[in-house]
Amino acid sequence: MGAGALVGAILATRPAVAVELITQSEAALPAQPSIGRERGISRGPTVLVVSPQPGAGTIKSPLDLRVTFESHGGTTVNLDSILLTYMKMPAVDLTQRVKAFIKPSGVEIKNAEVPPGTHTIRVTVSDSEGRFGSADVTFSVTK
Repeated sequence: MGAGALVGAILATRPAVAVELITQSEAALPAQPSIGRERGISRGPTVLVVSPQPGAGTIKSPLDLRVTFESHGGTTVNLDSILLTYMKMPAVDLTQRVKAFIKPSGVEIKNAEVPPGTHTIRVTVSDSEGRFGSADVTFSVTK
């Protein structure tokens, strides 16, 4: 095996570096009260929660956070509009922390470090016509 192949094999077996998605101090903040969401037909982008799967039960950290975006009617996702908000009081903007993981198709973070507890992150996006869509990602983490 050549030196380049050996280095490649070693790097392939190393775990990906974890990203601190939520800090201990942020997790300790009081939760935002649940407010009814607007319902109705929306032509804005759809935000689909892929992971952690809704209803997955308690999971362990680090975890994979993945949401996808679907635009409608020939529009495109406005990358500058994407917001990830940790639903605490006060709300915590996670957007800059995860900017490198945001793509037009969605957000994908592997090995996100999250302290134990129940967490809700709101993902909001708009399209090229200014229409908004959002979804809440709620999950519980155990030690």
